[in-house]
Amino acid sequence: MDLFAEIADERRGVADLVAELTEEQLQTQSLCSGWDVRSVAAHLLMPLVTPTPKFVIAMARAGMNFNKANMQLTASVAARPTEQLVAGLRDHAGSRFTPPGLGPEAPLTDVLVHGQDIRRPLGIERTFPPDRIRVVLDFLVTPAATRGLVPKGVVDGVALSATDLDWSAGSGAQVSGPAEAIMLSLTGRTVALADLSGPGAQVLSGRFAQR
Repeated sequence: MDLFAEIADERRGVADLVAELTEEQLQTQSLCSGWDVRSVAAHLLMPLVTPTPKFVIAMARAGMNFNKANMQLTASVAARPTEQLVAGLRDHAGSRFTPPGLGPEAPLTDVLVHGQDIRRPLGIERTFPPDRIRVVLDFLVTPAATRGLVPKGVVDGVALSATDLDWSAGSGAQVSGPAEAIMLSLTGRTVALADLSGPGAQVLSGRFAQR
């Protein structure tokens, strides 16, 4: 599977989604703390349109704090008209950008998760291609995913099993639920924990409650 083609398709899907939203919907709080729907769309576009020197300067101004730099750069992109956000996601859909040291699994995960950060609060349902979300789930249980996506230690001692997909990973206390809910739960979207069942679901809830 060409993961960059999958990423491009997801970015175009988010662009199509955002293009249809009202201003009220764009201002709706997303699943990302501190970001409305517009800001999430801007975050997906930001690394595709931010030159490396500008990112380095933003990091320096933020005291080398990536989260602060990310928030500042995203806010700048979010100030653009909606039409520019939509056009940007479409124009740069084929970008092969990946975070340093990570492969295409990382941006694929990013766009799938952030797409749901937008859809869930708006009550918009989405069915993912099975092979696509399976790649994301496989990535989320690797050590590499702890670099900004999955809090370290969250998946220790739990056995994850998707109820709508032939996928499972880990060992220990059982956690079952839709693949989308597992994906969101592992990346800290605690609202999705309600869609999981089994003794391991309580383990995950407890771990996130302590963070």
